[in-house]
Amino acid sequence: MNIESGFSQVAQSLLWPVLVLVGLAFVYALWSGGATLMEAWQRWRQPQYRSLRVAPGLSMEELELQLVRQVEPVRLLSRLSPMLGLIATMIPLGPALQSVAAGNGQQALAVFSGAFAGVVLALAAASVGLVVYSVRRRWLLAELLVVRKERGVGQ
Repeated sequence: MNIESGFSQVAQSLLWPVLVLVGLAFVYALWSGGATLMEAWQRWRQPQYRSLRVAPGLSMEELELQLVRQVEPVRLLSRLSPMLGLIATMIPLGPALQSVAAGNGQQALAVFSGAFAGVVLALAAASVGLVVYSVRRRWLLAELLVVRKERGVGQ
């Protein structure tokens, strides 16, 4: 066995785990998008709503860390999903191109369809993640600014 066939086998073995991760990313994107819509509804109904939990003894640095922890999952979703989609597209392309070269276009077409479905779901998850990240980050930074003003911390 040469190194190219070894790499090919390792890459092929990654296809299912990557597809599962793409599926999970898409489900998480839908969940976080729904949660953000619910939070928007709460903020609209209660203008004083805060999702940043401010305990009396927390320093500003601890509050900033809490803010980062709250938005980090959707930030990672928006950055990792496109990479997973690219991996899900590239892995099947090798066998699909071999099928085309062997004159079996139908088999290649089936492989291409699955590969492109993975990238579409991944890009949809990344898009939702980016929107959720941007909106939630803006909300939390505005809340942090209010806390700074309440505590008299300099700008």
